[in-house]
Amino acid sequence: MKSYHKLIRHDGNRELFRAVEMSVIALENGYPFHIHVQGLRGTGKTSIMRAVKDIMLPIVRIKGCMYNCHPLEPHCPEHRNLSREAIAFIGTETVPCPFLEISHSAKVGTVVGSIDLAKLTNKTDAVAALLPGTIPKAHRGIIFVDEINRLADTSPEIADVLLDLMGTKPGRIQVEETGMPTVELPVTVAVWAASNPDEDPGPLAQIRKQLADRFDLAVNMGRPSDHNAVMAILDYKGTCDSKNDGKPFTVAGKLDDITSDRMIKNVFASIYVDFGLESLRAVEGMEKAASLSALIAGRSAITIEDISGTVPLVLNNRADNATITNILKYLDNINVNNSASKFPEPLQIREQIAEDLTDKYESTVTLCGKLWNGFKRIFNVNKYAARPLIDPPLPNKTNPAKPSASPNPGKRSKASRGNNDAGSMTANANVPTQAVKTTPAERAEDNIIDPTHTVIKAPPNKATPLSALSIEQFVTSEDKKSDG
Repeated sequence: MKSYHKLIRHDGNRELFRAVEMSVIALENGYPFHIHVQGLRGTGKTSIMRAVKDIMLPIVRIKGCMYNCHPLEPHCPEHRNLSREAIAFIGTETVPCPFLEISHSAKVGTVVGSIDLAKLTNKTDAVAALLPGTIPKAHRGIIFVDEINRLADTSPEIADVLLDLMGTKPGRIQVEETGMPTVELPVTVAVWAASNPDEDPGPLAQIRKQLADRFDLAVNMGRPSDHNAVMAILDYKGTCDSKNDGKPFTVAGKLDDITSDRMIKNVFASIYVDFGLESLRAVEGMEKAASLSALIAGRSAITIEDISGTVPLVLNNRADNATITNILKYLDNINVNNSASKFPEPLQIREQIAEDLTDKYESTVTLCGKLWNGFKRIFNVNKYAARPLIDPPLPNKTNPAKPSASPNPGKRSKASRGNNDAGSMTANANVPTQAVKTTPAERAEDNIIDPTHTVIKAPPNKATPLSALSIEQFVTSEDKKSDG
Protein backbone atom coordinates (compact mmCIF):
# COMPACT_ATOMS: atom_id res chain seq x y z
CA MET A 1 0.00 0.00 0.00
CA LYS A 2 1.20 3.50 -0.80
CA SER A 3 2.32 5.65 2.09
CA TYR A 4 0.11 8.63 2.86
CA HIS A 5 3.04 11.01 2.88
CA LYS A 6 4.15 9.74 -0.55
CA LEU A 7 0.84 10.32 -2.30
CA ILE A 8 0.90 13.02 -4.97
CA ARG A 9 -1.37 15.97 -4.34
CA HIS A 10 -2.92 17.84 -7.25
CA ASP A 11 -5.91 20.09 -7.90
CA GLY A 12 -8.26 17.14 -8.27
CA ASN A 13 -7.58 15.49 -4.89
CA ARG A 14 -6.48 18.41 -2.74
CA GLU A 15 -9.89 18.81 -1.11
CA LEU A 16 -9.99 15.11 -0.21
CA PHE A 17 -6.64 15.36 1.58
CA ARG A 18 -7.99 18.34 3.47
CA ALA A 19 -11.19 16.53 4.39
CA VAL A 20 -9.54 13.36 5.71
CA GLU A 21 -7.08 15.37 7.79
CA MET A 22 -9.96 17.31 9.31
CA SER A 23 -11.71 14.04 10.15
CA VAL A 24 -8.56 12.58 11.72
CA ILE A 25 -8.12 15.64 13.95
CA ALA A 26 -11.79 15.51 14.93
CA LEU A 27 -11.49 11.83 15.87
CA GLU A 28 -8.44 12.57 18.01
CA ASN A 29 -10.65 15.03 19.88
CA GLY A 30 -13.37 12.42 20.40
CA TYR A 31 -15.69 13.74 17.68
CA PRO A 32 -16.74 11.56 14.71
CA PHE A 33 -16.61 13.47 11.43
CA HIS A 34 -18.11 11.63 8.45
CA ILE A 35 -16.80 11.99 4.88
CA HIS A 36 -18.22 10.95 1.52
CA VAL A 37 -16.08 11.28 -1.61
CA GLN A 38 -17.46 10.75 -5.09
CA GLY A 39 -15.73 10.85 -8.43
CA LEU A 40 -14.75 8.92 -11.51
CA ARG A 41 -13.29 5.45 -11.15
CA GLY A 42 -9.53 5.14 -10.99
CA THR A 43 -8.85 8.63 -9.63
CA GLY A 44 -7.40 7.38 -6.32
CA LYS A 45 -10.27 7.89 -3.88
CA THR A 46 -9.86 4.55 -2.14
CA SER A 47 -6.06 4.73 -2.13
CA ILE A 48 -6.03 8.03 -0.26
CA MET A 49 -8.57 6.90 2.32
CA ARG A 50 -6.89 3.59 3.04
CA ALA A 51 -3.48 5.25 3.32
CA VAL A 52 -4.74 7.41 6.19
CA LYS A 53 -3.99 4.52 8.57
CA ASP A 54 -0.36 5.70 8.46
CA ILE A 55 -1.12 9.07 10.07
CA MET A 56 -3.56 8.02 12.81
CA LEU A 57 -2.48 8.08 16.42
CA PRO A 58 -2.67 4.79 18.35
CA ILE A 59 -5.27 4.45 21.10
CA VAL A 60 -5.06 3.23 24.67
CA ARG A 61 -7.72 0.71 25.69
CA ILE A 62 -8.48 -1.71 28.47
CA LYS A 63 -6.31 -4.74 27.95
CA GLY A 64 -7.94 -7.34 25.73
CA CYS A 65 -11.19 -5.37 25.22
CA MET A 66 -12.67 -6.13 21.81
CA TYR A 67 -14.82 -2.98 22.07
CA ASN A 68 -11.77 -0.67 22.51
CA CYS A 69 -13.01 0.64 25.86
CA HIS A 70 -11.27 3.79 27.05
CA PRO A 71 -9.84 3.16 30.54
CA LEU A 72 -11.56 6.27 31.90
CA GLU A 73 -14.84 5.76 30.01
CA PRO A 74 -15.63 2.04 29.67
CA HIS A 75 -18.79 1.36 27.68
CA CYS A 76 -18.88 -2.33 26.74
CA PRO A 77 -21.03 -4.90 28.61
CA GLU A 78 -17.94 -6.42 30.23
CA HIS A 79 -16.32 -3.29 31.64
CA ARG A 80 -18.98 -0.60 31.96
CA ASN A 81 -19.78 -1.49 35.57
CA LEU A 82 -16.21 -2.05 36.78
CA SER A 83 -14.55 0.29 39.24
CA ARG A 84 -11.37 2.19 38.53
CA GLU A 85 -9.47 -0.21 40.76
CA ALA A 86 -10.75 -3.23 38.85
CA ILE A 87 -9.84 -1.65 35.52
CA ALA A 88 -6.38 -0.79 36.84
CA PHE A 89 -5.97 -4.42 37.90
CA ILE A 90 -6.84 -5.59 34.36
CA GLY A 91 -4.40 -3.12 32.88
CA THR A 92 -4.24 -1.17 29.62
CA GLU A 93 -2.58 -1.56 26.25
CA THR A 94 -1.77 0.61 23.25
CA VAL A 95 -3.08 -0.58 19.89
CA PRO A 96 -3.32 0.97 16.40
CA CYS A 97 -6.34 3.12 15.75
CA PRO A 98 -9.06 0.91 14.23
CA PHE A 99 -9.62 1.20 10.49
CA LEU A 100 -12.18 -1.39 9.39
CA GLU A 101 -14.17 -1.86 6.21
CA ILE A 102 -17.72 -3.01 5.46
CA SER A 103 -17.92 -5.08 2.30
CA HIS A 104 -20.93 -5.60 0.06
CA SER A 105 -21.24 -9.21 1.21
CA ALA A 106 -21.55 -8.21 4.87
CA LYS A 107 -24.59 -9.19 6.91
CA VAL A 108 -26.28 -7.30 9.69
CA GLY A 109 -24.93 -9.76 12.26
CA THR A 110 -21.34 -9.26 11.12
CA VAL A 111 -21.74 -5.48 11.06
CA VAL A 112 -23.59 -4.98 14.35
CA GLY A 113 -22.91 -8.13 16.36
CA SER A 114 -24.28 -11.56 17.08
CA ILE A 115 -24.22 -14.37 19.63
CA ASP A 116 -20.74 -15.59 20.49
CA LEU A 117 -21.06 -19.25 19.58
CA ALA A 118 -17.61 -20.09 20.93
CA LYS A 119 -18.57 -19.06 24.45
CA LEU A 120 -22.03 -20.51 24.12
CA THR A 121 -20.73 -23.96 23.17
CA ASN A 122 -17.90 -24.02 25.71
CA LYS A 123 -18.29 -27.31 27.56
CA THR A 124 -16.57 -26.15 30.72
CA ASP A 125 -18.10 -22.67 31.06
CA ALA A 126 -20.94 -22.09 28.61
CA VAL A 127 -22.21 -18.51 28.77
CA ALA A 128 -24.43 -16.43 26.54
CA ALA A 129 -22.33 -13.56 25.24
CA LEU A 130 -22.22 -11.22 22.29
CA LEU A 131 -19.63 -11.25 19.57
CA PRO A 132 -19.04 -7.63 18.53
CA GLY A 133 -19.45 -6.79 14.86
CA THR A 134 -17.47 -4.43 12.67
CA ILE A 135 -19.00 -1.25 14.08
CA PRO A 136 -18.44 -2.01 17.80
CA LYS A 137 -14.87 -3.13 17.09
CA ALA A 138 -14.20 0.14 15.23
CA HIS A 139 -15.00 2.27 18.30
CA ARG A 140 -12.69 5.32 18.45
CA GLY A 141 -11.64 4.65 14.86
CA ILE A 142 -12.82 4.70 11.24
CA ILE A 143 -15.15 2.56 9.15
CA PHE A 144 -14.67 2.69 5.39
CA VAL A 145 -17.39 1.73 2.89
CA ASP A 146 -16.39 1.56 -0.76
CA GLU A 147 -19.07 2.14 -3.41
CA ILE A 148 -21.64 3.04 -0.81
CA ASN A 149 -24.22 3.86 -3.47
CA ARG A 150 -24.29 0.20 -4.47
CA LEU A 151 -24.41 -0.92 -0.84
CA ALA A 152 -27.38 1.35 -0.15
CA ASP A 153 -29.17 -0.14 -3.15
CA THR A 154 -28.43 -3.83 -2.58
CA SER A 155 -28.29 -3.93 1.25
CA PRO A 156 -30.84 -1.44 2.59
CA GLU A 157 -30.76 -3.06 6.04
CA ILE A 158 -27.07 -2.19 6.43
CA ALA A 159 -27.83 1.32 5.19
CA ASP A 160 -30.40 1.56 7.99
CA VAL A 161 -27.72 0.55 10.51
CA LEU A 162 -25.45 3.31 9.20
CA LEU A 163 -28.31 5.80 9.43
CA ASP A 164 -28.81 4.91 13.09
CA LEU A 165 -25.07 5.06 13.73
CA MET A 166 -24.56 8.46 12.08
CA GLY A 167 -27.77 10.05 13.34
CA THR A 168 -26.22 11.29 16.59
CA LYS A 169 -22.73 12.08 17.83
CA PRO A 170 -21.54 9.92 19.44
CA GLY A 171 -23.50 7.31 17.55
CA ARG A 172 -25.27 4.27 18.89
CA ILE A 173 -26.04 0.74 17.80
CA GLN A 174 -28.49 -1.77 19.15
CA VAL A 175 -27.81 -5.51 19.14
CA GLU A 176 -30.87 -7.75 19.25
CA GLU A 177 -30.66 -11.53 19.39
CA THR A 178 -33.33 -14.08 20.22
CA GLY A 179 -33.14 -15.23 23.82
CA MET A 180 -30.85 -12.40 24.91
CA PRO A 181 -31.56 -8.94 26.28
CA THR A 182 -31.20 -6.02 23.91
CA VAL A 183 -27.80 -4.38 24.17
CA GLU A 184 -27.31 -0.73 23.24
CA LEU A 185 -23.80 0.59 22.81
CA PRO A 186 -22.52 4.15 22.33
CA VAL A 187 -20.01 4.19 19.49
CA THR A 188 -17.64 6.93 18.39
CA VAL A 189 -16.88 6.02 14.79
CA ALA A 190 -16.08 8.17 11.78
CA VAL A 191 -17.73 6.76 8.66
CA TRP A 192 -15.85 7.28 5.41
CA ALA A 193 -17.37 6.30 2.09
CA ALA A 194 -16.56 6.44 -1.61
CA SER A 195 -18.79 6.12 -4.66
CA ASN A 196 -18.87 6.47 -8.44
CA PRO A 197 -21.96 8.59 -9.20
CA ASP A 198 -21.79 7.96 -12.95
CA GLU A 199 -22.31 4.22 -12.54
CA ASP A 200 -25.39 2.24 -11.59
CA PRO A 201 -27.40 2.70 -9.48
CA GLY A 202 -26.48 6.41 -9.52
CA PRO A 203 -25.49 9.05 -6.96
CA LEU A 204 -26.08 8.31 -3.29
CA ALA A 205 -28.23 11.44 -2.91
CA GLN A 206 -30.74 9.95 -5.34
CA ILE A 207 -30.75 6.49 -3.73
CA ARG A 208 -30.83 7.34 -0.01
CA LYS A 209 -31.04 11.08 0.51
CA GLN A 210 -31.18 10.63 4.29
CA LEU A 211 -27.90 8.73 4.27
CA ALA A 212 -26.23 11.33 2.04
CA ASP A 213 -27.29 14.05 4.49
CA ARG A 214 -25.62 12.18 7.38
CA PHE A 215 -22.15 12.88 5.98
CA ASP A 216 -20.58 16.08 7.28
CA LEU A 217 -18.49 16.62 4.15
CA ALA A 218 -19.08 15.57 0.55
CA VAL A 219 -16.01 15.84 -1.67
CA ASN A 220 -15.94 15.74 -5.46
CA MET A 221 -12.80 13.95 -6.60
CA GLY A 222 -11.23 15.22 -9.80
CA ARG A 223 -8.61 13.95 -12.19
CA PRO A 224 -5.13 15.51 -12.36
CA SER A 225 -4.87 18.20 -15.01
CA ASP A 226 -1.15 18.93 -14.63
CA HIS A 227 1.42 16.96 -16.63
CA ASN A 228 3.94 17.15 -13.79
CA ALA A 229 1.45 15.61 -11.35
CA VAL A 230 0.82 12.68 -13.68
CA MET A 231 4.55 12.15 -14.18
CA ALA A 232 5.12 12.22 -10.41
CA ILE A 233 2.43 9.58 -9.92
CA LEU A 234 4.06 7.36 -12.54
CA ASP A 235 7.53 7.85 -11.02
CA TYR A 236 6.38 6.69 -7.57
CA LYS A 237 8.10 3.38 -6.79
CA GLY A 238 6.62 2.68 -3.39
CA THR A 239 9.89 3.06 -1.48
CA CYS A 240 9.65 3.63 2.25
CA ASP A 241 11.03 6.62 4.08
CA SER A 242 11.51 5.85 7.74
CA LYS A 243 11.48 9.55 8.63
CA ASN A 244 8.03 10.31 7.26
CA ASP A 245 6.23 6.98 6.82
CA GLY A 246 4.02 6.27 9.80
CA LYS A 247 4.33 9.79 11.19
CA PRO A 248 0.98 10.70 12.82
CA PHE A 249 -0.87 13.80 11.76
CA THR A 250 -1.45 15.94 14.84
CA VAL A 251 -1.98 19.60 15.62
CA ALA A 252 -1.55 21.68 18.73
CA GLY A 253 -4.63 22.64 20.70
CA LYS A 254 -8.05 21.16 21.28
CA LEU A 255 -11.20 21.36 19.21
CA ASP A 256 -13.27 22.51 22.19
CA ASP A 257 -11.00 25.54 22.61
CA ILE A 258 -11.92 27.01 19.20
CA THR A 259 -14.31 29.92 19.68
CA SER A 260 -16.76 31.78 17.45
CA ASP A 261 -17.88 35.32 18.25
CA ARG A 262 -21.35 36.73 17.81
CA MET A 263 -20.67 37.91 14.28
CA ILE A 264 -19.66 34.41 13.16
CA LYS A 265 -22.73 32.85 14.75
CA ASN A 266 -24.85 35.48 13.03
CA VAL A 267 -23.29 34.49 9.71
CA PHE A 268 -24.15 30.81 10.28
CA ALA A 269 -27.72 31.71 11.18
CA SER A 270 -28.08 33.98 8.16
CA ILE A 271 -26.79 31.28 5.82
CA TYR A 272 -29.33 28.80 7.13
CA VAL A 273 -32.34 31.14 7.18
CA ASP A 274 -31.72 33.46 4.23
CA PHE A 275 -30.60 30.81 1.76
CA GLY A 276 -33.30 28.28 2.64
CA LEU A 277 -31.19 25.32 3.75
CA GLU A 278 -33.32 22.33 4.67
CA SER A 279 -31.24 20.47 7.24
CA LEU A 280 -29.94 21.93 10.47
CA ARG A 281 -27.24 19.30 10.21
CA ALA A 282 -25.79 21.37 7.36
CA VAL A 283 -25.11 24.45 9.45
CA GLU A 284 -23.89 22.32 12.36
CA GLY A 285 -21.44 20.56 10.06
CA MET A 286 -20.40 23.91 8.65
CA GLU A 287 -19.56 25.24 12.09
CA LYS A 288 -17.62 22.10 13.03
CA ALA A 289 -15.72 22.09 9.73
CA ALA A 290 -14.82 25.76 10.18
CA SER A 291 -13.60 24.99 13.72
CA LEU A 292 -11.41 22.17 12.42
CA SER A 293 -10.06 24.44 9.69
CA ALA A 294 -9.12 27.06 12.27
CA LEU A 295 -7.54 24.41 14.53
CA ILE A 296 -5.38 23.02 11.73
CA ALA A 297 -4.35 26.56 10.72
CA GLY A 298 -3.27 27.29 14.30
CA ARG A 299 -5.99 29.85 15.07
CA SER A 300 -8.09 30.00 18.20
CA ALA A 301 -11.24 31.44 16.57
CA ILE A 302 -13.27 30.90 13.42
CA THR A 303 -12.84 33.40 10.59
CA ILE A 304 -14.84 34.12 7.45
CA GLU A 305 -12.10 32.41 5.43
CA ASP A 306 -12.66 29.20 7.40
CA ILE A 307 -16.36 29.30 6.55
CA SER A 308 -15.77 30.09 2.87
CA GLY A 309 -13.34 27.20 2.55
CA THR A 310 -15.76 24.65 3.98
CA VAL A 311 -19.09 25.75 2.45
CA PRO A 312 -18.63 23.80 -0.84
CA LEU A 313 -17.68 20.64 1.06
CA VAL A 314 -20.55 20.82 3.52
CA LEU A 315 -23.27 21.77 1.02
CA ASN A 316 -22.18 19.61 -1.90
CA ASN A 317 -24.98 17.07 -1.30
CA ARG A 318 -27.39 19.49 0.38
CA ALA A 319 -27.77 22.44 -2.02
CA ASP A 320 -27.50 23.23 -5.70
CA ASN A 321 -24.58 25.04 -7.29
CA ALA A 322 -26.47 28.35 -7.54
CA THR A 323 -27.14 28.39 -3.79
CA ILE A 324 -23.53 27.56 -2.97
CA THR A 325 -22.32 30.32 -5.29
CA ASN A 326 -24.65 32.87 -3.71
CA ILE A 327 -23.48 31.91 -0.22
CA LEU A 328 -19.85 32.34 -1.24
CA LYS A 329 -20.67 35.77 -2.71
CA TYR A 330 -22.40 36.69 0.53
CA LEU A 331 -19.33 35.69 2.54
CA ASP A 332 -17.03 37.62 0.21
CA ASN A 333 -19.05 40.78 0.79
CA ILE A 334 -18.71 40.62 4.55
CA ASN A 335 -16.15 42.95 6.03
CA VAL A 336 -14.16 40.79 8.41
CA ASN A 337 -12.95 43.79 10.38
CA ASN A 338 -16.46 44.88 11.36
CA SER A 339 -17.47 44.25 14.92
CA ALA A 340 -20.33 41.99 15.87
CA SER A 341 -22.52 44.96 16.80
CA LYS A 342 -22.67 46.16 13.19
CA PHE A 343 -24.30 42.99 11.97
CA PRO A 344 -28.07 42.58 12.20
CA GLU A 345 -29.53 40.05 14.55
CA PRO A 346 -30.46 36.87 12.65
CA LEU A 347 -33.50 35.96 14.72
CA GLN A 348 -35.64 39.01 15.46
CA ILE A 349 -39.36 39.15 16.17
CA ARG A 350 -41.08 39.43 12.80
CA GLU A 351 -44.14 41.20 14.19
CA GLN A 352 -42.03 44.02 15.60
CA ILE A 353 -40.17 44.37 12.30
CA ALA A 354 -43.45 44.54 10.37
CA GLU A 355 -44.87 47.18 12.72
CA ASP A 356 -41.77 49.35 12.44
CA LEU A 357 -41.78 49.09 8.66
CA THR A 358 -45.49 49.97 8.51
CA ASP A 359 -45.02 53.13 10.60
CA LYS A 360 -42.06 54.24 8.51
CA TYR A 361 -43.93 53.54 5.28
CA GLU A 362 -47.03 55.49 6.29
CA SER A 363 -45.05 58.52 7.43
CA THR A 364 -43.00 58.44 4.24
CA VAL A 365 -46.09 58.18 2.03
CA THR A 366 -47.77 61.13 3.80
CA LEU A 367 -44.74 63.38 3.42
CA CYS A 368 -44.18 62.40 -0.21
CA GLY A 369 -47.85 62.99 -1.00
CA LYS A 370 -47.73 66.52 0.36
CA LEU A 371 -44.59 67.33 -1.60
CA TRP A 372 -46.04 65.88 -4.81
CA ASN A 373 -49.31 67.83 -4.52
CA GLY A 374 -47.42 71.07 -4.01
CA PHE A 375 -45.20 70.29 -6.97
CA LYS A 376 -48.25 69.70 -9.20
CA ARG A 377 -49.88 72.99 -8.17
CA ILE A 378 -46.76 75.04 -8.88
CA PHE A 379 -45.80 73.50 -12.23
CA ASN A 380 -49.27 72.47 -13.45
CA VAL A 381 -48.15 68.85 -13.95
CA ASN A 382 -51.65 67.67 -14.92
CA LYS A 383 -51.43 69.21 -18.38
CA TYR A 384 -48.72 66.63 -19.22
CA ALA A 385 -50.87 63.67 -18.23
CA ALA A 386 -51.25 61.02 -20.91
CA ARG A 387 -54.65 60.71 -22.51
CA PRO A 388 -56.30 57.30 -22.42
CA LEU A 389 -56.69 55.51 -25.72
CA ILE A 390 -60.51 55.68 -25.88
CA ASP A 391 -62.35 55.99 -29.19
CA PRO A 392 -64.99 57.38 -29.36
CA PRO A 393 -64.54 60.01 -26.60
CA LEU A 394 -66.26 59.65 -23.27
CA PRO A 395 -69.98 60.68 -23.15
CA ASN A 396 -70.95 64.34 -22.69
CA LYS A 397 -67.54 65.57 -23.84
CA THR A 398 -66.96 67.64 -26.96
CA ASN A 399 -64.20 67.19 -29.45
CA PRO A 400 -61.33 69.55 -28.40
CA ALA A 401 -60.40 70.02 -32.06
CA LYS A 402 -63.91 71.43 -32.86
CA PRO A 403 -65.23 73.09 -29.70
CA SER A 404 -68.10 74.83 -31.54
CA ALA A 405 -69.36 71.74 -33.37
CA SER A 406 -72.48 70.23 -31.98
CA PRO A 407 -72.54 66.47 -31.60
CA ASN A 408 -74.54 64.42 -34.08
CA PRO A 409 -77.61 63.19 -32.23
CA GLY A 410 -78.15 60.36 -34.67
CA LYS A 411 -74.85 58.73 -33.84
CA ARG A 412 -74.91 59.24 -30.12
CA SER A 413 -75.28 56.29 -27.86
CA LYS A 414 -78.04 55.95 -25.33
CA ALA A 415 -75.63 56.57 -22.51
CA SER A 416 -74.46 59.78 -24.21
CA ARG A 417 -78.03 61.00 -24.76
CA GLY A 418 -78.90 60.16 -21.21
CA ASN A 419 -76.01 62.12 -19.86
CA ASN A 420 -76.79 65.11 -22.06
CA ASP A 421 -80.46 65.01 -21.10
CA ALA A 422 -79.53 64.85 -17.47
CA GLY A 423 -77.24 67.82 -17.92
CA SER A 424 -79.99 69.79 -19.69
CA MET A 425 -82.53 69.12 -16.99
CA THR A 426 -80.08 70.23 -14.37
CA ALA A 427 -79.46 73.59 -16.03
CA ASN A 428 -82.76 74.40 -17.69
CA ALA A 429 -85.31 72.00 -19.08
CA ASN A 430 -86.11 74.37 -22.01
CA VAL A 431 -82.53 75.30 -22.87
CA PRO A 432 -80.56 72.93 -25.14
CA THR A 433 -77.24 71.56 -23.96
CA GLN A 434 -74.24 73.57 -25.05
CA ALA A 435 -70.61 72.57 -25.20
CA VAL A 436 -68.68 73.42 -22.07
CA LYS A 437 -65.21 74.76 -22.55
CA THR A 438 -62.66 72.91 -20.44
CA THR A 439 -58.91 73.14 -20.05
CA PRO A 440 -56.66 70.29 -21.29
CA ALA A 441 -55.82 69.39 -17.68
CA GLU A 442 -59.51 69.04 -16.80
CA ARG A 443 -60.17 66.96 -19.91
CA ALA A 444 -57.28 64.63 -19.02
CA GLU A 445 -58.63 64.15 -15.50
CA ASP A 446 -62.21 63.55 -16.72
CA ASN A 447 -61.14 61.05 -19.40
CA ILE A 448 -59.58 58.69 -16.83
CA ILE A 449 -61.85 55.73 -16.14
CA ASP A 450 -62.28 54.57 -12.57
CA PRO A 451 -61.87 50.76 -12.73
CA THR A 452 -63.81 50.30 -9.50
CA HIS A 453 -66.97 51.71 -11.16
CA THR A 454 -66.62 49.89 -14.48
CA VAL A 455 -69.08 47.09 -15.20
CA ILE A 456 -67.47 44.00 -16.71
CA LYS A 457 -69.85 41.52 -18.29
CA ALA A 458 -69.07 37.89 -19.01
CA PRO A 459 -69.74 36.38 -22.46
CA PRO A 460 -73.38 35.35 -22.86
CA ASN A 461 -72.62 31.78 -23.93
CA LYS A 462 -70.42 29.19 -22.27
CA ALA A 463 -67.17 28.47 -24.10
CA THR A 464 -66.98 25.16 -25.93
CA PRO A 465 -63.87 23.06 -25.15
CA LEU A 466 -61.59 22.23 -28.04
CA SER A 467 -62.13 18.51 -27.52
CA ALA A 468 -65.84 18.96 -28.30
CA LEU A 469 -65.27 20.70 -31.64
CA SER A 470 -65.35 18.86 -34.94
CA ILE A 471 -62.29 18.70 -37.11
CA GLU A 472 -63.82 21.11 -39.64
CA GLN A 473 -63.96 23.85 -37.02
CA PHE A 474 -60.19 23.73 -36.60
CA VAL A 475 -59.64 24.64 -40.28
CA THR A 476 -59.59 28.36 -40.99
CA SER A 477 -60.97 29.98 -44.08
CA GLU A 478 -57.44 30.62 -45.36
CA ASP A 479 -56.63 26.91 -45.08
CA LYS A 480 -59.77 26.01 -47.00
CA LYS A 481 -58.92 28.45 -49.79
CA SER A 482 -55.39 27.09 -50.07
CA ASP A 483 -56.71 23.52 -50.19
CA GLY A 484 -59.25 24.47 -52.86
